[in-house]
Amino acid sequence: MPTILALAQGADVLATDHYEAALDFTAYNARANLDQEPEVSVLDWRQPDITGMETFDLVLAADVLYERKNAAALAYLVPQLLAPGGEAIFADPRRDEAPVFFEAVAEQGFEVVIVETTVEQRSRNVKVLLHRLRR
Repeated sequence: MPTILALAQGADVLATDHYEAALDFTAYNARANLDQEPEVSVLDWRQPDITGMETFDLVLAADVLYERKNAAALAYLVPQLLAPGGEAIFADPRRDEAPVFFEAVAEQGFEVVIVETTVEQRSRNVKVLLHRLRR
């Protein structure tokens, strides 16, 4: 979803995931809804090869902190992907492992600002936390 929204707003986007199927689904949705083809790349969060990868002004992620190993890996990876002055925004539906990530990035000097929002999902309301990370 973050890829589709960013593309719809005219952003240059690189979509990454550690599951190739998730990227296939992202590309399909971009074609079907926006008639655009996003740039995608498999990125293993636990053993990232970011040699030569550019840094980014903005990193968006939605519901990626569902396993402790993901939270720890992303706490290491995301700071490396951010350009100086960049920020990351994580949408989290209050996963149990999310605090592992936010504590780790806070220890790296990131300020974390949290906004709570409610999203309607299949006729029910789900509370989601939006975490904005900046150094």
